[in-house]
Amino acid sequence: MTERPFEYGVDGPKVIVAGVDGSETSLRAGAYAWGLARRGGARLVLVHVAQIASLSTLTPGGATVMREAEEEIVAGLRRELERAAAERGGVEYELVTDQGDPFAVLARVADETRADAVVVGASAQAGHRLIGSVAVRLVRAGRWPVTVVP
Repeated sequence: MTERPFEYGVDGPKVIVAGVDGSETSLRAGAYAWGLARRGGARLVLVHVAQIASLSTLTPGGATVMREAEEEIVAGLRRELERAAAERGGVEYELVTDQGDPFAVLARVADETRADAVVVGASAQAGHRLIGSVAVRLVRAGRWPVTVVP
């Protein structure tokens, strides 16, 4: 079989990156991305980013508590993915976990995987109206089609 050259936006997305942080909107975004991937035969890359909380390192045991909370979230995401694969199947997927700025990590993973689309949940945090949410930053980057799921 000959390998075809890479092209953006041909016959629908072939790689979809979805940001999942355990929030209700991100889980809806993950479910939406799963459906897109299943219907289009795309590969789904789910990305969970643990934000580094500087205040947690100032309190005794704070970093340990944050790490345990993140491990619990990731374990829950893995269970949801296994359940979705068993119930709905038909999707090649992977879960990528990293630490840092959610926008930077999502952008890096989207670039590395040559994503045709990025799916994220809408932010429910009031402060994002002033400084911009991850979704807004991804849209402004202008490198991929971005779907924001409410």
